[in-house]
Order: sequence, then C-alpha cells, then structure tokens
Amino acid sequence: MMIHEITEKAGAYRNRKRLGRGVGSGHGKTAGRGHNGAGSRSGFRRPPTREGGQMPFFRRMAKRGFTNAAFKKYFAIVNLSALEARFEDGESVTPESLVKVGLIRNTKLPVKILGDGDLTKKLVVTAAKFTAAAAGKIEKAGGSVTVVAPQAKVKVSGEVPEVTEAGAAEANSEA
Repeated sequence: MMIHEITEKAGAYRNRKRLGRGVGSGHGKTAGRGHNGAGSRSGFRRPPTREGGQMPFFRRMAKRGFTNAAFKKYFAIVNLSALEARFEDGESVTPESLVKVGLIRNTKLPVKILGDGDLTKKLVVTAAKFTAAAAGKIEKAGGSVTVVAPQAKVKVSGEVPEVTEAGAAEANSEA
C-alpha cells in the first residue's frame, strides 16, 4: 500500500452523528432538536410550503391573470377499444351499462367516448360527449351515436318560492 492510496480514502467516509448519547458527546439531552414542540417529536414533518420565517415562495410570486380552473368540466373517459372488448354486437352502451361492466366507477360524471382503437361491433352508444373520430368509427361500424346533455349540478339552499303569473305581474309593477 502506498501513501497516496491512504490519503485519497481519508475523509471519504464520515462517521454518523450519534445523537442523544450523553452531555459529553456534544449532542446529548435534546439531541439537536431544540426544546419542546412538534419539531422535537418523532414523526414530525414540516410542510414543504413552510420556509422557516422566510417569505414563502408562493407569497413572493406576483399573482396575475385569471383562471377558469373552478369551471373545469370533468368527464369519465372511455375508449372505443374498451367498448370493443366488453360489449357484444348489437348491445346498447349507456353510463349504467358502463358501470356494470366496470369501465367507469359510477354515473356521477358525464361520459366522454374517445376514438382510440377500432370498433367492429354494431353498438348503440349514449353518452354526454364524443370525439369526432369516435362518432365516425361507431357509425362506420353500423352503430348509432346519441348525445345526452350532462345533468347540471345545482345546489339549492332552502325552499324555492313558486312564481305565479299574479306574483310576476306584481313584481314588475313594483320595479
């Protein structure tokens, strides 16, 4: 063994810090965790958004523009290849039948049919939306496409008063 072989390995490996092994170790008592609080407990995990007193990144960034994220429409998506595999020739495909064969979880979301895959069976498909490719392939195979409007989710708090013709005329005269 030569001296240069020893010195290249010196400092390559560092002993781990042994915490909580007595006052004489320099890392005894609180073991580098400070005094009481959540940070001193096992299992504590600080959220990544917290930056220890520094202004958080999200608050440092300028907020500009407008987003339509709150108005985004979500669909349960089904491809033609899945319809080909799960349905027989001449069957009717509805959101309820898609739940029954396990292609979607429930009928809460409107169904959108995508044109991925080929369709050889004649199917009667009812859904909220179809891509142009999917509708074309279904009709080419001899099936039919029916578009149904998705159900609007309306939250009504309390009773909704019924408007009669007399009440409407009264409201117009007051205005």
